[in-house]
Amino acid sequence: MFIVILTYCKPLSEVDLHVDAHIDWLKQCYDRGVFLLSGRQVPRVGGFILAHGLSRDELDKILAQDPFNRAGVAEYDVKEVMPAMADERLAWLVQR
Repeated sequence: MFIVILTYCKPLSEVDLHVDAHIDWLKQCYDRGVFLLSGRQVPRVGGFILAHGLSRDELDKILAQDPFNRAGVAEYDVKEVMPAMADERLAWLVQR
């Protein structure tokens, strides 16, 4: 499982030009079953994605297709994590 932290590296006015395409890309990734959760950072300096069920190489290829990445408006910090504990509602995320 991976946590991806996106940090905007261009002004929000430039980021906003690519938001609709980014949302469409996110929806495609949800439809493929690889994204579990995503959203904005507060304050709005970037976003985050929780991804699972793929390798780091596969994730890197998917992130390369993000309109934010293609436009050069965001940078990505990817961390691989292995959940060990969870609330019972999220217990399926814990790898045993």
